[in-house]
Amino acid sequence: MLKKLFLLFFVVVAFVACQDIDKSERPGDLIPEDKMIDVIAEISLMQSARNFNKRIFENTGIKGREYIYEKYDIDSVQFKHSNDYYADNYEIYQRIYDSVKNRFEKMKVDLDTLQKQEQRLKDSIAEVKRDSLGKQRDSLNPEEEREIQEISDSLIKEKDSLDRMMIDSLPQPRSRN
Repeated sequence: MLKKLFLLFFVVVAFVACQDIDKSERPGDLIPEDKMIDVIAEISLMQSARNFNKRIFENTGIKGREYIYEKYDIDSVQFKHSNDYYADNYEIYQRIYDSVKNRFEKMKVDLDTLQKQEQRLKDSIAEVKRDSLGKQRDSLNPEEEREIQEISDSLIKEKDSLDRMMIDSLPQPRSRN
């Protein structure tokens, strides 16, 4: 009977002790929710890039979090306080991470679309080259030469445009004045 009473006392004390968990107060320099989504998304991308190939990532010279802190004009303490505050507010934190997840899903769809367009362009360029080599052209016909060159040039410009779109979308960090 004494053991049961002691066990009951211990359970009640443990339960009461768990009720005094302090939640983080709203920091004065709280990062707004939409900016926090951007920061967390970029930190996730940066960590993924580093984990994909650490050596190549390190050769870029980018200092992951420092780059992001500078880009968004925040510091590590502000990020920690904001992250702690949002983590204590489950609904907001869940909304932030759902937004990050949705952003990544959209990025994947956009990347898949660009890859399909690039493949279509490569196929078109290959077809134009194949057609131009396969035809018995009169090398003295400048009109036909010009037409083939225009088609080839326009396909190459479109491919270059797609390549530029696929280049790292992270803007340069803002300079602190």
